Amino acid sequence: MGGPSSEERARRFYVVREEEIKAGNVVDVYFLRTMEALKRLRLENTRVVAEVAARSLPRSRRGGRFEWGVLAGVEEVVKLLEGRDVDLYSLPDGSIFQAGLPVMRIEGPYSEFGPLETSILGFICSLSGVATAAAHVKVAAGGKPVVNFGIRRNHPAISLAIERASLIGGLDGSSGILIEELGFKPMGTMPHALIVIAGDQVTAWRAFDEAVPEEVPRIALVDTFCDEKTEAIKAAEALGERLRGVRLDTPSSRRGNMEEIIREVRWELDVRGYEHVKIFVSGGLDEVSVERLAKAGADAFGVGSRICGADPVDFGMDVVEVEGVPRAKRGIKSGAKDVFRCPECLRYFVVRKGAEAPTCPDCGVRTELAYVKFLERGKIVSELPTVAELRERTLSQLRAMGLLPPVE
Repeated sequence: MGGPSSEERARRFYVVREEEIKAGNVVDVYFLRTMEALKRLRLENTRVVAEVAARSLPRSRRGGRFEWGVLAGVEEVVKLLEGRDVDLYSLPDGSIFQAGLPVMRIEGPYSEFGPLETSILGFICSLSGVATAAAHVKVAAGGKPVVNFGIRRNHPAISLAIERASLIGGLDGSSGILIEELGFKPMGTMPHALIVIAGDQVTAWRAFDEAVPEEVPRIALVDTFCDEKTEAIKAAEALGERLRGVRLDTPSSRRGNMEEIIREVRWELDVRGYEHVKIFVSGGLDEVSVERLAKAGADAFGVGSRICGADPVDFGMDVVEVEGVPRAKRGIKSGAKDVFRCPECLRYFVVRKGAEAPTCPDCGVRTELAYVKFLERGKIVSELPTVAELRERTLSQLRAMGLLPPVE
């Protein structure tokens, strides 16, 4: 047997490069075989309309499936198709959607985008899964701050994409330093390693206080060697008014009744005059435990695996029209469609492409076109929002749905 090829040697971390994705090299082989068959039929440049919709949504930790998701990955699809002879219409990133709703419509010769279906779906399936999980955790927290602590749970090559999707889902920050490229400051506290290597908690907390910039909140990890209550009191006495919060991160095997631990820590801090010190909780959290701990008095949360390891949304892409003729496989409604949305109740309405905007039967108001035209013959024709704008879009919809408290 021969040694590794030059290409294999070049892939030190087996990472697909951006230009390879753009060129269509991330592809299920049957799409290439499809193109060969269509070329034999001289149909490879047949103009089609394809739509993307979720067959189902991921499962909730509460049981059953989520009733709504948050769309992410649209910007990546726009950049993937840029320069190709296609028109792209889509709900924007940060849109709340339900299963079965056509979130995206692509028009053009099949050869221009058909072989890219693998990457198109890869972007929106995985990133919408992250954004959806993030939004449900944020709702479970009752609007309290939630930070993404999970980039260590994924291949580092996709860490920034995962963090961006979690911010689109409504999270308040993330721990990775590259999110500064997105206009956000990284957020985090300290690891147990600092305290273990320092040898005692107070030495570590004071060194952290002296080492980091003033704008970094002083949040002490308080479950390394002793009981959380004991270490929380020590941290408050050591840093006084400079202490912004304490973090409880005890592994689940030793956690006990976390709600009672939170209540006890809160009591002991308050009774000593440290009402300003917040309680930050992390470690194996999901939408169920976050809701429970928020009610017990936790002020903020670091959530990792539940968000960064979220199940993908089961999107599929289907041809619904061929050379202007409605045609689709069974189970899929044929013909190009437009999606409208009621600005009051946020209900979606799917109609034939070109039909007039329907009136919402519940609100009595005229609906608005929900699709944004992002590409015209491969040219970007709509501005791509910032991550901060996308995050606010998600949060504003959740507030309008009554799932988050209004902004004070």
